[in-house]
Amino acid sequence: MSYTLQDAPRPAGPAAPVPTPPREPAGGGASAPPRIAVLVPCYNEAVAVPRVVAAFRAALPRATVYVYDNNSRDGTREAALAAGAVVRTEPLQGKGHVVRRMFADIEADAYLLVDGDDTYDASAAPEMVRLLFEERLDMVTGVRVTEATEAYRPGHRFGNAVLTGMVRWVFGDRITDMLSGYRAFSRRFVKSFPALAEGFETETEFTVHALELMLPVGEVETAYKERPAGSTSKLRTYSDGFRILKTIALLVQRERPLTFFGIAGLVLLLLGIGIFLPVLAEFLRTGLVRRLPTAVLSTGLVLLSFLSFVCGLVLDTVTRGRKEAKRIAYLSVPGPAFSPDESGHRRPA
Repeated sequence: MSYTLQDAPRPAGPAAPVPTPPREPAGGGASAPPRIAVLVPCYNEAVAVPRVVAAFRAALPRATVYVYDNNSRDGTREAALAAGAVVRTEPLQGKGHVVRRMFADIEADAYLLVDGDDTYDASAAPEMVRLLFEERLDMVTGVRVTEATEAYRPGHRFGNAVLTGMVRWVFGDRITDMLSGYRAFSRRFVKSFPALAEGFETETEFTVHALELMLPVGEVETAYKERPAGSTSKLRTYSDGFRILKTIALLVQRERPLTFFGIAGLVLLLLGIGIFLPVLAEFLRTGLVRRLPTAVLSTGLVLLSFLSFVCGLVLDTVTRGRKEAKRIAYLSVPGPAFSPDESGHRRPA
């Protein structure tokens, strides 16, 4: 797989006011290739991270590889430094905290996020970055493809399918692997992403953010392999699964309040009507209401259902305003400055 973005010139104009890594001129001229940052969050990955750094330095020779150590106790920081990465530290424990720090600290034109466990194929990185620039996408996901059951266990595969299916049903059918930790992002996405998650549910937040704002996204199939010997997984199947499920529910409540509270209101309304029907039948037959507590309960449930509908309508208006604000924040960041010409080379947009 070849990488064609090396000699992409940047458009003329004043330099950005923020500090940037040094750029190597392309072709001996004054123009420079796009800045690409490989982001590797790590927690106790001393065995795997040197391989990850070496693989991505080979796949993207002009990219800068950043390893963010998240309180490792096994020499991850030293191993990453020895492999040639730029190493920084995030003391707040959890992948979401690390991603938030990375996105805030690092300035680049394209960002490639990958786990530090050496399970993702670095040879797919050039294609992901190429697609990001050529199609002017904001997120490209590395869709995991593997036959190794130890690398991608059936339980994890099933859980991913269920959770991905829920998000596709609610937010849009444009993704196939919501929980992949291998993604390429545009600068626009990174600098307008709220990053509110704390742990592994950050992948869900990536996906919902892109789908909710209807950002252009793409996918590239990539091999997925087992961890190297001596490396242990940090995933906790059930607890992390429940956290992701909780995150999906909260995101639905936050981003689709009319749907969320509308369903809750409908359930309450049906329940209230259901328990009221016997009371009504008895009243029509005898003219008496002997089951007064049931009648009061049904009235309360119906009132709660209407209150739920009203909450959904009010919050839907608030959500629309938040969505407009997020869209404006997204548009305030300059778009990609590279586009292909007819010969397949890159030129300023």
